[in-house]
Amino acid sequence: MSAPASEPSPTPPGPGGRRRLPAHLRPALIGLVALGGALGSAARHGTEIVLPPAGTTGGWPLATLAVNLLGAFALGFGLEALARLGRETPVRRNVRLAGGTGFLGGFTTYSALALETERLLSGGQAGVAVAYVLVSLVLGALCCLAGVVLGERAGAAYLRRSRAVGTGADR
Repeated sequence: MSAPASEPSPTPPGPGGRRRLPAHLRPALIGLVALGGALGSAARHGTEIVLPPAGTTGGWPLATLAVNLLGAFALGFGLEALARLGRETPVRRNVRLAGGTGFLGGFTTYSALALETERLLSGGQAGVAVAYVLVSLVLGALCCLAGVVLGERAGAAYLRRSRAVGTGADR
């Protein structure tokens, strides 16, 4: 009789014959995500300090728009560039978890987009609210696409250079 579908499949034994925890339960990997998230949240807060508040920009929450667009680009770029390098290695997994899931997860804030949209709507700025949502979503998708295109080019260029020099690109 097989195990219920809700239970995770067992992982193969690691060194010493012990079963390794699945990646999402390993304390070191959780720590990478947490550290990246803390740094990303601090960077988002810094962006909110530097950019003008929504009250001075006709209601437009520029800081949230900026971090979400930059984050969409960076995530598209980073994930595509990593994917172009080949199979996932421990180093690539750690970069993806710390940078993508952690840092960019803490940096971007679509929950703030929702809250700010609600505030604009309840403040009688329906036109600004709709424009803000449309600009955020359309430009976010375009930024992600641009990141993917540039990430593909960067990954391919790195592989060409590393093969020409004779270094291993699968680290």
